[in-house]
Amino acid sequence: MLIVLNDNTSSFFNLAAEEYMMKNFDDDIFMLWRGERSILIGNNQNALKEINYDYVKENNIGVVRRITGGGTVFFDLGNIAFGFIKTDDKAEDKSSFTDFRKFTIPILEVLKSIGVNAEFSGRNDLVVDGMKISGNAQYKYKNRVLHHGALLYSADLKDLVSAINPSQIKYKSKGIDSVKSRVTNINKYLNEENKELDILGFRDLINKHIKNNYNASFYKFTEKDLNEIDKLMEEKYLTYEWNYGKSPKYSSYNEEKFKGGIVEASYEVKNAKIYKIKFNGDFFSQKSTVDIEKVLIGVNHNKEDIKNKLSDFNIDEYFSNITLDEIVSLLF
Repeated sequence: MLIVLNDNTSSFFNLAAEEYMMKNFDDDIFMLWRGERSILIGNNQNALKEINYDYVKENNIGVVRRITGGGTVFFDLGNIAFGFIKTDDKAEDKSSFTDFRKFTIPILEVLKSIGVNAEFSGRNDLVVDGMKISGNAQYKYKNRVLHHGALLYSADLKDLVSAINPSQIKYKSKGIDSVKSRVTNINKYLNEENKELDILGFRDLINKHIKNNYNASFYKFTEKDLNEIDKLMEEKYLTYEWNYGKSPKYSSYNEEKFKGGIVEASYEVKNAKIYKIKFNGDFFSQKSTVDIEKVLIGVNHNKEDIKNKLSDFNIDEYFSNITLDEIVSLLF
C-alpha cells in the first residue's frame, strides 16, 4: 500500500487527486488530506438545495461535487479526510461494495489508541456517544473501489451548520437530502495523555499506524501526477457544469410583498439552468414581464448570472416600485 503524503488544502485538487489515482494507479492507496473551507456535495444531490447560498457566497466557501454518493460534508482545516483506494475482485458483488465497515477499521484503531471510544454506526457513519464524527462514501470504477470519509477533529461546528443548512427555500426535487445528524469533534474525547494532540499530530499518528500495521510505504506526487491532477481539476472539479449542472431537476415557488405590491415567482431548473419561469402578482407595470421571463430562460440559477442578465432592463418599468435585488431574491 502507498501512503500519499499530501499537504495541498484545496478540496477541488484533492477530489481530483483521488479520482486520478483510482483510475491510473494499480497499487492500493491511502491518503489523508485537509481542505480549506468548502462544501462537498454528494454525487446524486441537488447542490443549491444543500447549501445556504448567501452564506456560502458571502464567506467565500467553495462548493464541489464528489464522485461518491452520500450526503453533504462541510470542510475546514479542522477536518481530516481519509481515503482508501483498493482493487476489489468482488467489486461487482453488491454486498461487497456496500460494506463500508472494513475500511474504517484502521481509523477506529487509531481513535481507540488516543482514548476515543468510536464505533461504526448505521449505513456509513462513525460515532462517539451517539454523536457523528465521520460520514463515509464509496465509488466503484471497474475493479477499483474508492472509500473516503471526513473526520471532524476540531472543526468549526457553527460554521458547518450555517453553511449547509438551507434558508427557507423549499425545493421540490428528486435529489437526496443530507441527513441532518448531531455532530461533534474528536478532540473533545481525547484521553489525558493526548489532550494536547493537534490536528497535524493526529494526521501523523494515522499515517504512522497505517505504515506500521498495513505493509505500507510513503509516496509523494511526481510532477507528472501533479500536472494530470491539475488538468482534471480544471476540466471537471472547478466547473459550474460539474458542481451545479449535475443537480437534479427541481422547481420552486416564492412570493413576497414589496413596497410596489406582491410578486409571485414560480420557476423550474434543470441542469442548474432556468428553463421555465413565470411572474404573477398585484404589482403595477408599464411593460409585460414576459420580456423578463424570456431572457431568463437558459440562465444559470445563481444570483450573479441572473442579476447580470437583467442589468440592462429598467426593472421599474416591469415591477413598479420594486428593485432588481428584490426580484432576484425571489428566485432563491
